[in-house]
Amino acid sequence: MAHSLSAKKRVRQNLKRRAINRARKSDVRDQVKVFSAALASGDAAKAEVELRKTVIKLDRTAAQGTIHRKAASRKRSRLQKKVNALKAQGPGAPAAQA
Repeated sequence: MAHSLSAKKRVRQNLKRRAINRARKSDVRDQVKVFSAALASGDAAKAEVELRKTVIKLDRTAAQGTIHRKAASRKRSRLQKKVNALKAQGPGAPAAQA
């Protein structure tokens, strides 16, 4: 248990920051799920729109320091590869596995 005033303040700050970071990461995960659903539907245009939203959310979360910027870049790259694979299949092909 913290005894000094500064240590007690640090505990309060950590709790607040943890809650904020968890909420941000949860938002990113939710957006990735929406993107995955769009990808699974086989609609390349809808997947592109959701990819843009996901990339924005990833970059903003990385800029705020919740996740590392290279981790965000890696996730962005992997999601883009999935969209590119969907586009390469063409409009008549069945949906790719997400």
